[in-house]
Amino acid sequence: MDKPKVYFTKELTSEAVVKIYQKLGRKLPGKVAVKVHSGEEGNQNYLRPEFLKPMIEYVNGTVVECNTAYDGERNTTEKHEKLMANHKWSTYFQVDIMDSEGPDKVLEIPNGQVIKENYVGKNLDNYNSMLVLSHFKGHPMGGYGGALKQLSIGVASSKGKRYIHCCGNNGTYEDMFHQDQDSFLEAMADAASSVVKYFGDNIAYINIMCNMSVDCDCCNVAEDPCMQDIGILASTDPVAIDQACIDLVTKSDDPGRDHLLERINSRHGIHTIEAAAKLGIGSREYELIEID
Repeated sequence: MDKPKVYFTKELTSEAVVKIYQKLGRKLPGKVAVKVHSGEEGNQNYLRPEFLKPMIEYVNGTVVECNTAYDGERNTTEKHEKLMANHKWSTYFQVDIMDSEGPDKVLEIPNGQVIKENYVGKNLDNYNSMLVLSHFKGHPMGGYGGALKQLSIGVASSKGKRYIHCCGNNGTYEDMFHQDQDSFLEAMADAASSVVKYFGDNIAYINIMCNMSVDCDCCNVAEDPCMQDIGILASTDPVAIDQACIDLVTKSDDPGRDHLLERINSRHGIHTIEAAAKLGIGSREYELIEID
């Protein structure tokens, strides 16, 4: 069986995002949901809409997000829509907060390792395909954020985010931060698998390795990036693209590499990739193809 292809370019431009997507040869049909991270208020590292504009326009996509499960400027639809306007997402694109109105859509996960169902914004039903645009960086809880986190925590509704964090229990806000770490990472992989299966072949992934802080774009006060930018990756395999990003960080001789790896490894971040591979939604073995 052929290894999945992961395309890679060191060029970090808006045009390079479109170019690397074209290399995939995957046409996203119908109405396209483009999953981005809106960026918490005060965060300095999130990918700006101006940078992603040519790519989103290329697929004629709708920018989609879901509300958070913690305090901030994105935990209610009213606040989230205001932030999307302040960050200019709604200046350039149609924006859909997919869980703005209940009830949530439930995706079944019969082979889930920790959770057997995933709660997502019901507006997911409005889309035929999805482009997952991820900013690869560290994360305070998951160790790193990439395609698998976007598929899981990112597509989950506010209720769904709490459900994943609480490993399938309807816990309190505080309970989200006191779960077995590997179980939480496995729950993320379970949730990611349900979205992959929902869209089938009508999904593609782009990871952008820039502004790589140990902190996520969900942090209103994030640490500044600790590594030089690496580039852009694209794949039709969410496991392969995240593994390739981890490998590129590991192989780097950048002085900030160890700081980022400490964050990833101290949270056992690789376990999300291991768990997703075990579920059969992708491969940790891949072919890296560098393009000009």
